[in-house]
Amino acid sequence: MSSSSAPKPSPGLAEIVVITAAVMALGALSIDIMLPALSVIGADLSVANPNDVQFVVYAFTIGYGVAQLFFGPLSDRFGRRTILLGALAGYMFAAVMSVFASSFSLLLAARMLQGVCTAASRVAIMASVRDRYSGTRMAEVTSAATTVFMAAPILAPAIGQLILSVSEWRMIFAFLLFYGVMLGGWLGARLNETLGPDARRSLRLSSIVASFGFFVSNRLALGYTLISMVLWGAFFAYLGTAQPIYVGIFNLGALFPLAFALGAIPYGAAALANSLIVRRYGVRRILHSGVVAIIAINAAHLLIIAGGGESLAVFITAICATLFALGFVGPNATALAMEPMGTIAGAAAAVNGFAATTGAAIIGALIGAQLNGAPTPVPAGFFVMGVIALAIVWRTENGRLFPDERNKSAETSA
Repeated sequence: MSSSSAPKPSPGLAEIVVITAAVMALGALSIDIMLPALSVIGADLSVANPNDVQFVVYAFTIGYGVAQLFFGPLSDRFGRRTILLGALAGYMFAAVMSVFASSFSLLLAARMLQGVCTAASRVAIMASVRDRYSGTRMAEVTSAATTVFMAAPILAPAIGQLILSVSEWRMIFAFLLFYGVMLGGWLGARLNETLGPDARRSLRLSSIVASFGFFVSNRLALGYTLISMVLWGAFFAYLGTAQPIYVGIFNLGALFPLAFALGAIPYGAAALANSLIVRRYGVRRILHSGVVAIIAINAAHLLIIAGGGESLAVFITAICATLFALGFVGPNATALAMEPMGTIAGAAAAVNGFAATTGAAIIGALIGAQLNGAPTPVPAGFFVMGVIALAIVWRTENGRLFPDERNKSAETSA
């Protein structure tokens, strides 16, 4: 799986979308496929506190977030393809470790390593996309890729449940190993390098610090990264508590994967719609509308709960509506954060990914810890984080919401 020095033909737009989706799916697949198995893993590895099995999710997300800070500069120095293929090799090794884990601690270590390797792949593929496209065009590509990769959270819990029905939980990691092998073979054969030798940056500490400093000092990049962080934090709270809510509170049992998958469908639909309308209505106008919708939906949900009307149907409806709105925020926030960062795409993708994963995982863990027999922390988390996101939008845009960008000429390539 080593990177070849021979130049490769550049994949077309459709293949870039699918490649980006397949790499992005590593994170969603690695998390969501585990959800039906959490209680089984806890019992098999003698986890004393049932709530601690959530760390199978959080160990992955924390490793996934922190490691991006390291792989961003490495991607800017050694190229996107080399980092991506090396990351997939490490991902496969971590999957093997998980298959043979003899203790919960060892499993968490393997999950963290898997998160680290997934982080490297995320940084490399996002930098590669930014090398090719920027602005509205990048928003279109990431939205289309998101639509494709949403098959992962839709199918992953069902795949995990199916594996559990015919085998033990360790075979879930064997499935992840198989996915890594197939993806690595495809990218090794088809993905070309997008960072030319003359554009590669030094690994000197001063150069790395300057790259990170440039990102965090840019109001647009920092603001939309923080918006991603707080809203994905609310989503991670839902992710970490989905199994105890659907199974423990609403008593869905084996139907849990179906209920969980329902939320992924509207998110994917929104991402697809975004890719089709973003050029017409503008990235900011759509994103700002999505944030306002998240606030309104969850305010209504909290009012229903206060009136004693909470039910499985209400909860699923509110979650689906919230994730539909989030689908108009996520891809656009990433595109806006990366837009001014063409010369340091690797470092920029690293900081953006770190905040949107590690920061979000910490927020999600804090919200999820409030779960106590009722699903209220989920809508409360989305409402509060939505309000914070809107305040960040206001500050980032100097008080200008829903600007008309239709008269601006959109960039179509880097």
